[in-house]
Amino acid sequence: MAYVPGVALLAALAVGCSAGADGNANGTDSKAGTPTVTPAPPGKYLTLPAPCRAVPRSTLKDLLPGAAELPGDQQDKVFRGSAAVTYDTDRKVGCSWKADGPNATRSLSIDLERVVSYDPAVSDDDRADTVYAKKEKAAGLSASATPGPPDEKDEKDKKGEASEGSGKAKDPADGDADATDSAGPSPSGSDTASSGESTGGTPGSSSSPEEALPSRILDNLGDAAFLQDLPKKAGSTAQHHTVSVVFRTSNVVVTVRYAEQPTLVTQVPDGKELQEKAQALARKLAETLSE
Repeated sequence: MAYVPGVALLAALAVGCSAGADGNANGTDSKAGTPTVTPAPPGKYLTLPAPCRAVPRSTLKDLLPGAAELPGDQQDKVFRGSAAVTYDTDRKVGCSWKADGPNATRSLSIDLERVVSYDPAVSDDDRADTVYAKKEKAAGLSASATPGPPDEKDEKDKKGEASEGSGKAKDPADGDADATDSAGPSPSGSDTASSGESTGGTPGSSSSPEEALPSRILDNLGDAAFLQDLPKKAGSTAQHHTVSVVFRTSNVVVTVRYAEQPTLVTQVPDGKELQEKAQALARKLAETLSE
């Protein structure tokens, strides 16, 4: 009889352990229905290229014509570029170049930012898209009210004419295109043409090329892209003209800035040329990143 309590105690302990195990199992089973958060996929790019070597020397010669007239050692210095100060070359890098020519000074800069999301529910690409969208909004180009390129604006113009007539202000370039393409002048085209005459615009004037090349969203460049045209500031005597092209490819956002400052205030930069060359460089950079 002295051993019975011991046996009973062992049996009670065994039952308790079994109950505890069952409790844990039941606890695990009760959590089986809890959704598991799958981490968002990482971005395509884990590093960034060396920015001052990202632009070929042949391209730099075309973008900075004044450098061709410099002695060899000075040319090398110009084409070497100046790296932007950064504390994490895996996240953000940049480089700039500048050359003084007899007729104008041209400058170029590129900035590359690799975006990383620290939220497992948000991918690097989505986070980079947010960064890009802020730049697009700061440039005055939103998805809902973007002055698209000439081949994309027809439908917007038609809607504007049908609903608002000439009450809504339009880009002068749109008005010129409407007046040229249509058989008869539309109300908005007439208003635009008359406003152009009132400003004293004449063929070849400094305002004509600027108005014909507005800031706009770009197609077929990375995952998203826009061009911002920044002619000289109102009231400034300096004919400084800057063009920026910003694009996103996966989790990298790239900014290209190309500018010209003529030597004489009577000279006007060719905004079309600046835009074309800035876009061409941006496409080369996009191709380089994709390799």
